[in-house]
Amino acid sequence: MSALLLAGVLGLGSVSARAAESAPVASANDTATLVTDRDAVGPDQHLRVGLRLQLKPGWHTYWINPGDAGDTPTLDVTADGGATGKGGVIHWPVPVRISEGGLMSYAYVNEVTLPEDLVLKGSGGTTLHAHAEWLVCAQVCIPESGDFTLTLPASTGDVPEGGAQADLFRKAEAATPVASPFAASVSAANGSAGGVLTLSGKGLSAASVSQAWFLPQDGGVIDQVAEQPLHVSDGQLTLGLKFLKSAHRDKTLVGVVVLKDAAGQESPLQIEARPVGGASAAAPVQADAAPASDVPTGAGWLRVLLFAFVGGLILNLMPCVFPVLAMKALSLAKMGGAGRGAQLQSALFYTLGVTGAFAALGIVMIGLRLAGSAAGWGFQFQSPGFVVGVCWLLFLMGLNLLGVFEVSAGRLGQVQTGGGRSGDMMTGLLAVIVATPCTAPFMGVAIAGALGGPPVMGVLVFLSMGLGLAFPYILVAGVPGVASRMPKPGAWMGILKQVLAFPLFATCVWLLWVAAIQRGVTFVALTAGGVVLLGFAGWIYGVGQRRSMLEGGRGTVAFCRIVAVLCVVVCGAALAQGLRAAPAPVVTGASEAGIEPFSEARLAELRAQGKPVFIDMTASWCITCMVNERVALDVPSVQQAFRDQKIVFLKGDWTNRNAAIGAFLKAHGRDGVPFYIYYAPHQDGVVLPQILTPGIVLSTIGK
Repeated sequence: MSALLLAGVLGLGSVSARAAESAPVASANDTATLVTDRDAVGPDQHLRVGLRLQLKPGWHTYWINPGDAGDTPTLDVTADGGATGKGGVIHWPVPVRISEGGLMSYAYVNEVTLPEDLVLKGSGGTTLHAHAEWLVCAQVCIPESGDFTLTLPASTGDVPEGGAQADLFRKAEAATPVASPFAASVSAANGSAGGVLTLSGKGLSAASVSQAWFLPQDGGVIDQVAEQPLHVSDGQLTLGLKFLKSAHRDKTLVGVVVLKDAAGQESPLQIEARPVGGASAAAPVQADAAPASDVPTGAGWLRVLLFAFVGGLILNLMPCVFPVLAMKALSLAKMGGAGRGAQLQSALFYTLGVTGAFAALGIVMIGLRLAGSAAGWGFQFQSPGFVVGVCWLLFLMGLNLLGVFEVSAGRLGQVQTGGGRSGDMMTGLLAVIVATPCTAPFMGVAIAGALGGPPVMGVLVFLSMGLGLAFPYILVAGVPGVASRMPKPGAWMGILKQVLAFPLFATCVWLLWVAAIQRGVTFVALTAGGVVLLGFAGWIYGVGQRRSMLEGGRGTVAFCRIVAVLCVVVCGAALAQGLRAAPAPVVTGASEAGIEPFSEARLAELRAQGKPVFIDMTASWCITCMVNERVALDVPSVQQAFRDQKIVFLKGDWTNRNAAIGAFLKAHGRDGVPFYIYYAPHQDGVVLPQILTPGIVLSTIGK
């Protein structure tokens, strides 16, 4: 009997001890629970809740600023029942610094509680529901998450000051930075990247401070692994900081200064240091190496506009634009017999179509960026609906070139031959649509400046790119005698017109492959079915046209047109239904033998281990990417060099929208693919050109 009583007492004690802690979510790396500082709640209770992580030896998780690699934990808590409420922000305990392989991490080891405040409204018991996500790292980094439920009863009397887990919150509070009692400022030091963080006030002296270090609240501000020289005098403390070139030196520096005395006691202080003494003038940024967040000024804009023009000019040599240039070749052939006025008019309206499309695309991208989206160059090809729409449009245009039907009831049908103002403008529009999967050299700097600068300048940059794309046609039409030397129109042009349909059909095949990568084989079947239905629509529309020309039968023509329109409507409805369905799992290029999918955590891990890394940022809708892979990366000499030097190949597939890849591109001053960068062991990355050859790759990895 006494044994049973003892077991009951112990059991009650166990229940009490667990009353303010949820059931655990456990893995081989850690154990996570939701904890509260009270075991019961009273009316309109102020509660503290937290994510408790008990990490296995050798593993760590991250602070609000994870450092050079890692991810910030998140905790979302809601309460329902008699008392309701929603959790606030996490109050971050001060982390430890982990420096390895030239990288700095701000992390928690062993055990940590990440608390936040929860103000309950109402009376009675409550049930807490929480979702948390966190990253744990050792030799590898593993993202983890958990859903937690914790029920707290209503208090029968006065709620005690602390529950069974209150000590966890007291410990976290003791490690949480407090507002600094010292005045803080930051100024430029010797050297463009140098800075000095100064704390001033009573109590600072060499006797009270033996060590100090600064933890920035935001990444991308200082070189986090660099030494921070300390100097302490009576009433003043200074820390030397090394700012990154991309840092905005005119902004307030926010973070935590940890002061350590001779006894080893640490005091974390939250500071906001305002720049003084011209700090914003330091760290000049070069336009060709700046991330997208750095804005050119003065003459820098002229350079960006020039780069935009040259990039648009080089787009004419990209495989993406070949189908449209083929159609424009037909237009140029017809110009051989046209007057100079007609030649100039054709060039003008083609240029208006190109520049208007570029301006519209620029306005959309700039608007999305201002709204907080991470849209980059070619972003519309990340939409399966857009890919299929372009595929169907090009297929219909190919049928038109073959003479299956003619859109004779308006000028839109002249897009294939380039005749008429509408035809020239629409050809320019189509050139821009199919050009956007490609990124030409020099365009990276231009797009970065456009998206990072004032909206008006951004639109001018996109207009400059459009002028570059249209310039060859302007040159042919504008220089006397060039167009006149073109072959005279004749019967041969009918054959040329039909031949030029086949580059369009080849582009359709490529777009079908892109759709397969994005949504799987079922979506490809839908797209191919739409091709058949649109082929029937084009054929029956042509039948009606020929019947009208031969017999003039209005009823037959109307019937054929109605059937053609119904086919188009059915295609649109089927596409909408297909887009609503969940995408089928597809195998991307990142699963190829010898290739790993890209992630920031994996890159940091490999660099910390001192391994060479080659990164290929690509997309299935980027023809330049595919060409580079075929001619420069998937060749025996390059593959053998990768194996001999034990280079790890990371591929980032941007075919579908991926925020991590978009952020990585933006951090390197790019807004589109292809992008290639090579990291030699313990060295900074070397960016390769956007057009690759085996020699370029071999010379880069051989350095």
